[in-house]
Amino acid sequence: MVLVFEDYKIQNQRWPIEGRHILAQFDEDTIVVYQAYNSAIANFASRANCFGGPFKMTRMSWIKPNFLWMMFRCGWASKPNQECVLAIRMKRTPFDFILSEAIHSSFISEVYKDREAWKQRLSDSDVRLQWDPDHDPSGEKQTRRAIQLGLRGKTLESYAKDWIVDIEDVSEQVRDLARAKSAAEPLLIPKEDVYPVLNDEVVRHLGLSPWPMKTEN
Repeated sequence: MVLVFEDYKIQNQRWPIEGRHILAQFDEDTIVVYQAYNSAIANFASRANCFGGPFKMTRMSWIKPNFLWMMFRCGWASKPNQECVLAIRMKRTPFDFILSEAIHSSFISEVYKDREAWKQRLSDSDVRLQWDPDHDPSGEKQTRRAIQLGLRGKTLESYAKDWIVDIEDVSEQVRDLARAKSAAEPLLIPKEDVYPVLNDEVVRHLGLSPWPMKTEN
């Protein structure tokens, strides 16, 4: 996998300041998401380019397209059982399917008719949706919200075995970045932009905030 890096300060100038946005590194066919695990799970995954072995298909597994949100959650690869950070390049079509199936972990009155309807959809879907405050490299909470998606059941199995293009253990790079930010050095992190969701119904359901789309000249 070839991750593209760019100075955090440059990226921060073009990112939305507030609202719900999916920040990610992506190309025409793929998108990069992140997960953090212990060494046993990470070693198997990075060798096999899929999840298996000690990875438990019976538990919900959360993917995060936003690098800095993953860093906040795993403490820059320092928290127990999250010391190995995986960059996972997956196909965009399945990622868009995951977005279309996502159901909020908490009841949102503006989205669901009532609590019973929400509970039923929660029971029927393999995908959970959470919007949480994004964080800057120092860990300071931002106004902008970051997405994380929980997968289970057949969706998790398909993700783990069929939808992944490449997996790379980037733990050492993460620890190098942690040292660089502590030393107040320029911080080159994976380059991310607002991911385009083109289905209006999915946009409304996710609660995505408006953001100008770039068009080709």
